[in-house]
Amino acid sequence: MTASPSIRSARAADAPALLAIYRPYVETTAVSFETVVPLSSDSGKPVSKDQFEGTLVGLALGDALGAPFEGGPIERLLWRCIGRTADGKRRWTDDTQMSLDLAASLIANGRIIEHDIAQRFAASYQWRRGYGPGAAKVLKRIRRGMPWRQANRSVFASGSYGNGGAMRAPVIGLYYQHQAEMLEDACQRSAVLTHAHVLGVDGARLIAHATALAVQQGDPLQVMSDIMRLRLDRAFEHPLALAQQWLCGEHRPSPAEVANKLGNGISAVASTPTAVFVALRFVHEPFADMISFVCKGGGDTDTIAAMSGAI
Repeated sequence: MTASPSIRSARAADAPALLAIYRPYVETTAVSFETVVPLSSDSGKPVSKDQFEGTLVGLALGDALGAPFEGGPIERLLWRCIGRTADGKRRWTDDTQMSLDLAASLIANGRIIEHDIAQRFAASYQWRRGYGPGAAKVLKRIRRGMPWRQANRSVFASGSYGNGGAMRAPVIGLYYQHQAEMLEDACQRSAVLTHAHVLGVDGARLIAHATALAVQQGDPLQVMSDIMRLRLDRAFEHPLALAQQWLCGEHRPSPAEVANKLGNGISAVASTPTAVFVALRFVHEPFADMISFVCKGGGDTDTIAAMSGAI
């Protein structure tokens, strides 16, 4: 005798199975009006005030603690000279400043307004925050009155593919945590202000989604599984696949191996997969251990630590 089917209300734990059923309808049919497959974070619990604060503090701490180890001897020597305030506090860099500017704009307007964000970025620019040379030129030109749509391609014709859009993307992940399509749109519109290249935008998408997923789930493997479903440029495929392999396996790569195989550079491709891996690798371990790991890997330590710290 066949048992009668039972009916119950869906639970949060059912989200992955439900989304697996729904995904083909979004990707291969016209049944759904959605164009982006929802992630399990779209149906999760509200993010607490503590998690909001933790994300922003984690970003700022990673930034400030990673900055002294960025780059080569000249960069590190320069930061020894300017890396503390007059009263001895560690100075954050452009990573935190632009994240605060983006958050302030969202609070004031309730949505992405490009002109407002661009003006805030330009007004906050200070050379001692360690802005990259390309971003510095763009922001100075916006400050002098050049429209952001012109300024963002005035240094690189195809737009910058650096990680500047990604370093502030955790703010987008928090604000649009349950709205996948709005998150995608907000990432695009906020990143292109300074980093218009598709790789720069996709790096921002990766970090925003990783942040939204991380605050919803305690399981780093599920977060990584959801991240692998994102439709990113092919340049991200190998480093993310390797990161997933490391997270699922027993091998614990050293900081040098992570830097060599995933990257530690200023481009989005050479830094955002690294930040995601490190964040998920250390999610149940002390924050200070994660920052130390990033710093030992060298390269763009402040931005990688900021992104990892936020996640």
